[in-house]
Amino acid sequence: MVLYGKQTGTSGPRTYGSRRLQSLPQAGQTVLITGGAGFLGSTLCNYYAERKLRVICVDNLSTGRMRNIAHLCDMPGFTFIKHDVAVPLDLHEPIDFIYNMACPASPPKYQIDPIETFHTIVIGSENMLLLAERTGARILEASTSEVYGDPDVSPQSESYRGRVNTMGPRACYDEGKRAAETLFHDYHERRGVDIRVARIFNTYGPGMDPEDGRVVSNFVMQALEGAPLTVYGDGTQTRSFCYRDDLIAGLVALMHTEGDLASPVNLGNPGEFTMLELAQLVLEETGANSELIMLPLPQDDPRIRRPDIGRAKAMLDWEPKIALRDGLRLTIPYFVSERALNSTRLEALGR
Repeated sequence: MVLYGKQTGTSGPRTYGSRRLQSLPQAGQTVLITGGAGFLGSTLCNYYAERKLRVICVDNLSTGRMRNIAHLCDMPGFTFIKHDVAVPLDLHEPIDFIYNMACPASPPKYQIDPIETFHTIVIGSENMLLLAERTGARILEASTSEVYGDPDVSPQSESYRGRVNTMGPRACYDEGKRAAETLFHDYHERRGVDIRVARIFNTYGPGMDPEDGRVVSNFVMQALEGAPLTVYGDGTQTRSFCYRDDLIAGLVALMHTEGDLASPVNLGNPGEFTMLELAQLVLEETGANSELIMLPLPQDDPRIRRPDIGRAKAMLDWEPKIALRDGLRLTIPYFVSERALNSTRLEALGR
């Protein structure tokens, strides 16, 4: 276990959208975030550090990046622990909230070692549930729309039980998250652990790894490099894209709204776009004239993906605010800077 800590002042808090929370996080409380150096995890670290909570960031850096949290590492009350959640975390101190965000969410990343992915999700989830039980913390599981598999209904509501191939290349993630939800349910029902389960739909924004492997980062980086945009299948399959800050607002609302919220809640943007429509938007916003290259659709790749967010609206007073085009305009400059930074590094290495 490797620990880092403390820093001086912070900038003013960002709002991440206005929310009616029944129980706002309080300065001095402690929040533990696994996968805290990742895309969404690091944004949560920022959110709570700006509000003067004590933040414990746990990440083994398999896909998380220290640069995402480097500005926090000297901040008072911030601690980074390099640790694999598949190994029990030996902490004996008060913890108020736990976000279980650990695990690659990109198919190219989680398929590198499917057994490790499954262990991270399932064993990691139980280790965090045991920590929540011991400390009395409320714990939120970052589940996924992938639990719906390749759905035969649209939009997908939380009551839909999914259509998942248990023997396919995506099963390590899809079935891992389904199993994690079961563990959360059983620890709540049998041991009284205070749980929340967020089924997160496709999310994008600043802080993504340029080599993440998901469609938004792929299209934007390819367009910036003047390379062809790789479209899988015939491009008519759909996704719903939620901007980072909207999603963070939903997670925070789910964590801090009181009441019976143990059942899964969809968090995503119900706007639905084909891959061809997304490609066209990226070309328009980057000014690129890249051609499209059509490649075979990967096995078990979902044909449709759109959330029913009725439960989030009713229970959390939450819905996304940022349209896809506006979100891309906020995201593309980040990828431009990442590309420039990478070029500078390569030049320094003489490549």
